[in-house]
Amino acid sequence: MLFFALAVLVAGCTPAGPRALLQGKKSLERGEFAEAAGQFKTATTLLVTNANAWNYYGVALQGAGHPDEAAAAYKRALELDRDLVETHLNLGSLWLEQNKPDAAKTEFTAYRLRRPNDAAGWLKLGSAQLKLGESGAAETSFSTVLALKSNNDAEAYNGLGLACIQRGVPRDAVKFFAEAVKSRPDFAPAILNLATVNQQYLHDHKAALKNYRAYLALKPRPGNWDDVNALAGGLEKSEVKIAAVTTPVEKTNPPAPETKPPPKPVTVTTRPVLYNQPEPVVKSATHNPPTVVRSTTVPSSTPPPTVPPQVVQVKPAPAIVTTPAASAPEPNPVTASAMTVEPPSLRAAMPPPEKKSGFWHGLFGSSKETPANGKYSGGGLTPLPPVGDAAEAPTTKAVVPAVAKPVEPAPVFSRYNYFSPRKPAAGDRTAAGGAFTKARLLEQDEKWPDALQWYQQAAALDPAWFEAQYNTGVLAHKLRNFALALPRYETALSLQPDSADARYNFSLALKAAGFPADAAEELKKILAANPGETRAHLALANLCAQSLRDTAQARAHYQKVLELDPASPQAQDIRYWLSANPR
Repeated sequence: MLFFALAVLVAGCTPAGPRALLQGKKSLERGEFAEAAGQFKTATTLLVTNANAWNYYGVALQGAGHPDEAAAAYKRALELDRDLVETHLNLGSLWLEQNKPDAAKTEFTAYRLRRPNDAAGWLKLGSAQLKLGESGAAETSFSTVLALKSNNDAEAYNGLGLACIQRGVPRDAVKFFAEAVKSRPDFAPAILNLATVNQQYLHDHKAALKNYRAYLALKPRPGNWDDVNALAGGLEKSEVKIAAVTTPVEKTNPPAPETKPPPKPVTVTTRPVLYNQPEPVVKSATHNPPTVVRSTTVPSSTPPPTVPPQVVQVKPAPAIVTTPAASAPEPNPVTASAMTVEPPSLRAAMPPPEKKSGFWHGLFGSSKETPANGKYSGGGLTPLPPVGDAAEAPTTKAVVPAVAKPVEPAPVFSRYNYFSPRKPAAGDRTAAGGAFTKARLLEQDEKWPDALQWYQQAAALDPAWFEAQYNTGVLAHKLRNFALALPRYETALSLQPDSADARYNFSLALKAAGFPADAAEELKKILAANPGETRAHLALANLCAQSLRDTAQARAHYQKVLELDPASPQAQDIRYWLSANPR
């Protein structure tokens, strides 16, 4: 009795505005939206500048079925406090419900820029992008959800499946929908989507019936249970009739009733519900309100296509076809130990680069950081296993003629037609980050073609991102797709002309593609800026000795290697070559 009296006394002492806000919140948590809206209306009348109260008012109005008034309340909250990021999420959810995906995308993007690690924001952004037909961007958003390792995997896989439907690859869509069901066995949208795709696209009625039955067995019953049940019944009778045709019977079965068309693929949209958050500080006009996130399944039209990021293996583009001189050695495979790629014959002679600090150097460390087994170690790119001339021991003699050779005419080589791209403008770095993260995950799984596709997407979303352009070049180089690798290295160099690693890799790709003269020119540019770059001297010496047949230049650069690094693992071989090739 005493406790009740104290509660009444406290309630009576609370000012009317804060009391209405607290009562509205309790009604909202009970799902009493109309009652909550009335209480929040009182609160906003008394607390006119409290952005938090206006946000709550919008949630209640949206739940009560008053979208126009809810939008006005959300906008008023943002006018009062632009940093109230949850309001962007709530307003975007409202626009998505009202089938205004363009406006929804704007709000979700604003939320994502401030909360880049919130999977719910990426998930909703992906849903809006699907409705707009921006399937590539949608896949980036859904893949980011998976990369963030949240509790939204089922929704993300379902979104990726819808993207596959858009691009006309239903078999891939089935894989994603199945992953969604595996992640959450009672996830109704993916179960219904599996049934729909099996029936409508793959004409696998047996699998369709299995999934329709699983959908109909869900508790509580889905809202469209009767329609799906009628559809499944008609499909089952059709299957019985088909089976009866193969077995002679005395009595003809009546024709199957006309069935309803299968439902369209289901996506996931949102309505406002509160997170578990502390009681609001009602006296503060800038208090962060609870976020909204309640999932309901709503049939949606099928948006256009994109590339599935995980299940489907993407083949690399064909490599450029070149015809190097007969004496030119077989192109060396790429070893991509992050910021450098080098032929095996140069590997041992490369001194480890100076240890740098910083985020990107941590991701793409020096060759010293690459483990001996060539496996991914959390940073940089994984080198390919040695093949061809890479399998030779690193102590293989350089080029040592047994006897003096007659003077031969200088070889003629094809020259590379430079693209010389301009420095690209910056794009959406945050969106590109999702694709970049997906690329690194695929790279970790050694799915090189898929990783290449996602690095390309990251570079497309933000063309001015050096690491995205550079990694695209490195992986294309690794896959011997020189038609892609060479211009991407050029683009990376347009962004960072002083990057010795990018220019060094560019020179190796030029050599491998059959342009040794141009490869030599790029190495000379490195040496002009940094005369002490040992790896460039060694690479240029090998080019001059093996491909360009310029003994004088080869001698000069081999001698420079010995001067800079007398203890080089290849020092003995270099001295042997120098003694066999006097001036």
